[in-house]
Amino acid sequence: MIIKENNYVISMESRKITLSVIMPALNEEDNVELAVHSTLSAFEKYNIAGEVVVINDGSTDKTREIVERLCCVKQNVRLINHDTPKGIGYSFWDGVKKVDRDVVVLFPADNEIDPEDTLQYFGLMDKVDMLVTFFHNTEVRNRSRRIISALYRFVVNISFGTNLNYTNGAVFYRRSILEEVSLNNFGFFYQAELLAKMIRKGYLFAEVPGYLGVRTGGKTKAISFKSLCQVLQGYLRLMFDIHIRRIEGKNKDYFKLNRNSATFNRASSFEDRIRTQGQNRQDLKSCQTNIR
Repeated sequence: MIIKENNYVISMESRKITLSVIMPALNEEDNVELAVHSTLSAFEKYNIAGEVVVINDGSTDKTREIVERLCCVKQNVRLINHDTPKGIGYSFWDGVKKVDRDVVVLFPADNEIDPEDTLQYFGLMDKVDMLVTFFHNTEVRNRSRRIISALYRFVVNISFGTNLNYTNGAVFYRRSILEEVSLNNFGFFYQAELLAKMIRKGYLFAEVPGYLGVRTGGKTKAISFKSLCQVLQGYLRLMFDIHIRRIEGKNKDYFKLNRNSATFNRASSFEDRIRTQGQNRQDLKSCQTNIR
């Protein structure tokens, strides 16, 4: 139901929020089936109306065949194929453009993110437009990986005015707010770009803790010379766009944000309460004056 009040449109959602889990997979034949089943099991546990959209990003192993078999037996599993590898950011963005659920999130097919642990916070999405997870059991990664992650987080935060605990974990986005932003980075820097742009626009977010699992097979694609070069290129471009071109974050105006967003609705509700309280104070003063 939509209520028009004081020239603002306030969305009153009574239906269940739906979710698309976008799952990029590049040569993940050892992990993808377990990742899909774990996600579907979490949907059932938390009564989430969700789907899993696997993006086969040019795999040369049996990833595609495994997912095609899953699609035949699971109605809420879909497959999108890329003939050649496009990158994790491109895969996520391709999935965003081809789904119609309320919320989107990326779970990698390596099964490092525990869906049951992460999806327990999904209910918070009726209050915010982004839900940012960070890992507190970072000891499962080796020391060099932890140092690289800490430096990366520090540089992103100080460069773009954020204060995030982690930028490469699972981030839930209200899909409608992504319609007003363009993504320029299609490698591992895509998440930092989206978070920086959305936070600087003024969209509300919450950070929640989660557990990081350990992949059972295959190798990570995040730490490679090619990936690091893509991250550096994406970082420099975003620095130029934000601090030179100043395309985002000049001034926050919550009433210019997406009208289907939780941020817009909460700002509207807040303004209504302030006006009502002001009117009540005026009425109280008038009443006291009349009594005297």
